[in-house]
Amino acid sequence: MTVGTKRRSVADRLLYLCTPDRPDLADFVEACISGGVDVVQLREKELDARRLVARARIVREVCTRSGVPFVLNDRPDLALEAGADGVHVGQDDAPPALARRILGERAIIGLSTHAPSDLERAMHEPVDYLSAGPVVETPTKPGRPGTGIAYAALATRRAPLPVFVTGGVSPSSVDALVAAGVRRFVVVRWLTQAPDPGRAASELRDAIERAVAAHAGNRAPD
Repeated sequence: MTVGTKRRSVADRLLYLCTPDRPDLADFVEACISGGVDVVQLREKELDARRLVARARIVREVCTRSGVPFVLNDRPDLALEAGADGVHVGQDDAPPALARRILGERAIIGLSTHAPSDLERAMHEPVDYLSAGPVVETPTKPGRPGTGIAYAALATRRAPLPVFVTGGVSPSSVDALVAAGVRRFVVVRWLTQAPDPGRAASELRDAIERAVAAHAGNRAPD
């Protein structure tokens, strides 16, 4: 499969795994999907281009079998080579317009936002979804302060696109976020550090669905 031949929408997804490379990559991703993950991103800063493409193809194969969108972090050129469904870029990475030209109209393009000014600019970019956060400071983004729940709520309310909230997502943290109007979540450490990632994913998915049911009709406050 090449990018753009079968676009998988993220609009109806709610649990987004962002993972680095790891020795058990295929088994890990498969376990997380079986537990309820429905979007996967490979985010690996240390590998050279050839190795990253090879590892990305492994994730792509697992995701394709399950009908789960797979995006690669940062590199639209390598996403194209790996046959990913799209790419996720940050504020200092390749511009979304360039990613769109490289990957085509049917690819999934995601963009990180961390502040209202980022959000305002993002709404004029050719992207399919946004991330907002991190709500709390995390080791994944060293040196970046947490945005707090207020920014997550603002982004969810104002963006005309799906918004996935990141930073410290776990079963114990989702209820407050859902109460603020958040409905989509990026998870890293809760799964990457879990001894049983399939079970951990199931616990998190269940917690999200319970919170959503409990706060049905809530929207991010004005």
